[in-house]
Amino acid sequence: MHHHKLSVIEKLGYGAGDMAVNVVISSMMLIITFFYTDVYGLRPQDVALLFILVRMVDAVADPMMGRFTDRHTTRWGRYRPYFLVMALPFGISVFLTFTTPDLGYNLKLVWAYATYLLVMLIFTAVTIPYISLIGVLTADPQERLSANGYRLFFAKVAAFLVTIVVPQLAVVWGGTRLADGYKWAMGLMGLMAALLFLFCFFSTTERIQHQVDRKPLREQLRLLLRNDQWMVLAIVCVVGTIGYVIRGSVAAYYAKYYLHGNAAMMSAFMATGVTAAILAMVASTWITKVYCKVKLFRYSQLVVGVLSVIMFVLVKPGDVTLAFVLYFLISFVVDLHAPVFWSAIAEAVDYGHMREGKRVSGLAFGGISFCQKAGMGVAGAIVGWLLAGFNYVPDRPQSHFTLTGIALMLTIIPGAFHVLMGGLMYLYRITDAYYNQFKGQIVEEVPEPSDAQRAHLLGPRTTECLP
Repeated sequence: MHHHKLSVIEKLGYGAGDMAVNVVISSMMLIITFFYTDVYGLRPQDVALLFILVRMVDAVADPMMGRFTDRHTTRWGRYRPYFLVMALPFGISVFLTFTTPDLGYNLKLVWAYATYLLVMLIFTAVTIPYISLIGVLTADPQERLSANGYRLFFAKVAAFLVTIVVPQLAVVWGGTRLADGYKWAMGLMGLMAALLFLFCFFSTTERIQHQVDRKPLREQLRLLLRNDQWMVLAIVCVVGTIGYVIRGSVAAYYAKYYLHGNAAMMSAFMATGVTAAILAMVASTWITKVYCKVKLFRYSQLVVGVLSVIMFVLVKPGDVTLAFVLYFLISFVVDLHAPVFWSAIAEAVDYGHMREGKRVSGLAFGGISFCQKAGMGVAGAIVGWLLAGFNYVPDRPQSHFTLTGIALMLTIIPGAFHVLMGGLMYLYRITDAYYNQFKGQIVEEVPEPSDAQRAHLLGPRTTECLP
């Protein structure tokens, strides 16, 4: 079977899509909690409830979106059209989420619920097609891994912009009205995301064609739950997301209160983590060329647990240099697994197809997004509840008890989730060698269209269901 090699331009376009997606993911993981409590003025316990309710409601939309993409296609493909149609709504929803109208507390809370739900629903409409896209770009596992390296590199660039550019622009553009600064800074990020989605649409090609089994939702769910390797990844996704989001959400509080930093130090501390993650994307791509990707996944997460304990024990309030060094190391090691995880999802879908003779693709990818959002919701709630439990009060000197709690939330607590994540990966067994044994039986390369076919494809722009 021919293994299509992706061009650099196509890999860049694919990466641009995740850069757009991560304008939202990064803001939700790194700054939204701090924004809601210290800028917008919501109580931590209210933020906790907001996160858990909105993300759980939105998470239900993920499998539904996966089912929809399974059932519909267009002349542009099954997944790419959503990047074209939803680009502008995506950017607008980001802008509205960080808009803070001058209202009473209860109405401010209503606005937060409404805009947060809106941005997450639109996020679903583009994310499910995006994470499914890698399965139809190429059937080569190394090319998928390489493309995911590009993708996750650009995702971290988005996180870098959100953590460095947004706080600094918020101060410059907001002046005494920091909330206005965040609105316009995130509006700029939303515009950038819209343009990146358009670039992803025009630079990628769907060339792998799968016959989707049109079984009822209950039957597809039954098939998916029988896929033991997908189930491992789903549980790993929930556990890992909880740890990742707890650490990312509390980084701003840690820099401001534990390290006694100003806005510049907050940006620098968060950017240190993002910079380490960017380097990890590059390192992971190279390491997996010569070392087992599954072992890298397992061991990296176990090492994160050890480093987290070391940071909690050694770093005292105000120990800026040591805190930056250890936070860099944790952030580097924790993200070595990321390209492996996202390429593994497509392989787990193929594994299920091989075992059952029936393919469940959209629901599988939608289910992983559901798990990620469920993890984000649980983690966001945990952060809010822990802040309240540790007696955190915004913009006030914090007690020793509160500072210890913030340190635990950056180190030991998320570290425990990553150790569990690494342990769970001992149940995952789809190595490259095993995958190569069965992949040729389940995919079919779509030939390059002839001139006549191209002319037909450029006909009336209609969308129709698959027969």
